[in-house]
Amino acid sequence: MLLSIPSPPISGWQIGPFFLHIYALCLIAGMVAAWMIGNRRWQARGGKPEQFETIVLVAIPVGIVGARIYHVLTHLGDYFAPGIDPWSALRIWEGGIAIYGAIGGGALAAWLMCRRYNVRFSSLADSLAPGIAVGQALGRFGNWFNQELYGLPTDLPWGLEIDPAHRVPGFEQYATFQPTFAYESLWNLLVAFTLIWADRRFRLGRGKVFALYIAMYGFGRFFTEGIRLDFSYDTFGPIRFNQAVAALICLIGVSLLIWLVKNRPGREESVSLDAPAGGNPPADGTEAAAEDGVDAAVDESDAEVPASESKGSPSS
Repeated sequence: MLLSIPSPPISGWQIGPFFLHIYALCLIAGMVAAWMIGNRRWQARGGKPEQFETIVLVAIPVGIVGARIYHVLTHLGDYFAPGIDPWSALRIWEGGIAIYGAIGGGALAAWLMCRRYNVRFSSLADSLAPGIAVGQALGRFGNWFNQELYGLPTDLPWGLEIDPAHRVPGFEQYATFQPTFAYESLWNLLVAFTLIWADRRFRLGRGKVFALYIAMYGFGRFFTEGIRLDFSYDTFGPIRFNQAVAALICLIGVSLLIWLVKNRPGREESVSLDAPAGGNPPADGTEAAAEDGVDAAVDESDAEVPASESKGSPSS
């Protein structure tokens, strides 16, 4: 291959008795990006930063637990088969989390916290959606360092080089594969830019930004799941379970967006449940000005951004 994408020679560093995975650093970077973008957008909508911080600080660990639960439930044979220590299902540091579970668990925790603080969950979800997409773009680079979750063999110029020790059984004779981590990262960045553009152009509110996010994310994930080589349980004939879930998520997002546009037009005036949810912007224009600052900050962060699921894989 005259052209190809090389895989990093290391996946982390041994620091005393601990091994620091670069994958973990990618995840942390993604969380920080999502936090910063989401917090700015939340304040632009009139939310208080302490509300955002408390809600997200609860949602993150619950999301991690949800990610692990989803992975284990979809890989029961890896943890509860004869001769396997079932307690390994709790050893998350050995790898194995899934983004679907992370979003589901985190969303549930955020919804409960929003009820407690009497703020609109739809406003929080709309604020977080672009940042989540950027965070996912960053997190996918962890798969690059781990040499995992790559796609079918290819001799395209952007084929990803995979070391023999990391090649899926049955494909040892191939050297380069589809770089699904890059495909997902680029798609997630496109999703983030689209959400910000649509939010500014159409003044989306009441959950429409988040609905558009899940529709676009599910659409892109459906195709990347279809070319991945790592093992995944098939429950719908030739369609992988996660691919079917992605299609379902996309359909839910599209249906929800259509329903919201028809039945919940405009944007809420306040993130508080005590205030009316009208669609008119504040008279002084402070929200629009704040959003311009948010989008400028996002543009700057995106310059750094370009951004998992098996037993040995930290995420899916």
